[in-house]
Amino acid sequence: MYIALLSYTAPRNEVDYTLAEHAEWLRAQFSHGLFLVSGNGHEDADQVILTRPCLRGKLDAVLATDPLVLQRLARYRVIEFSATRTAGGFHTINEALAS
Repeated sequence: MYIALLSYTAPRNEVDYTLAEHAEWLRAQFSHGLFLVSGNGHEDADQVILTRPCLRGKLDAVLATDPLVLQRLARYRVIEFSATRTAGGFHTINEALAS
């Protein structure tokens, strides 16, 4: 699994123009089943995404298509980890661990 940390590289007022496209891109990744959780970050990242297990090259290719990245308004830092336990309420994540 991966944690993708998105950090803005441009002033927020420039980023705001592309957030609608970014939100649509996020929706597409959720519908494809790659992303499990996303939300606003604090301190180290402006946004955080938790992904299901996949090949790192595939994830990098998908993140490169984010409109914020394409317009050079943000960049990703990716942390790989092996989840060994989740709370019972996280059925989707539990399913991802089993696959």
